[in-house]
Amino acid sequence: MKLKGRVWKFGSDIDTDRIIPARYLNTTDPKELAQHCMEDEDPEFAKKVREGDIIVADKNFGCGSSREHAPIAIKACGVSCVIAKSFARIFYRNAFNTGLPILECPELVDQTETGDELEVDISTGIIRNITKNKTFRAQPIPPFMQELISAGGLMEWIKRKGLV
Repeated sequence: MKLKGRVWKFGSDIDTDRIIPARYLNTTDPKELAQHCMEDEDPEFAKKVREGDIIVADKNFGCGSSREHAPIAIKACGVSCVIAKSFARIFYRNAFNTGLPILECPELVDQTETGDELEVDISTGIIRNITKNKTFRAQPIPPFMQELISAGGLMEWIKRKGLV
């Protein structure tokens, strides 16, 4: 699966409350959550982000509370994937459970800026910064987790397999 989009760059330790502030956790509606995605980091983010765009962040993205609202908000606002130096383990699992692709690639983070255009192949881990004509390699997403992403998340995968 190949993804292509414009970069939105964020720093280190972006916790789940900064991804989707707790004041909006009274809903599980993805469209409503999307309207408030990253608003404490960039109040205009949800209005400016376009379908397919990519979040690039420093280390420990998604730390803090274990809330599936965070990857749901990111995915619902149109972000196609998140690339970071590292992810909090619970966010990592929640991202795949909700069908949001994430990749760890420290070298790319240091050499990419907001506005750059990336092309990401999640099956090979090859990421091209088209703007800067540079290529990076992340660990490819394992086939089973690619199945989760293609299905739209764990619950949809279970339904497709007839396990419920």
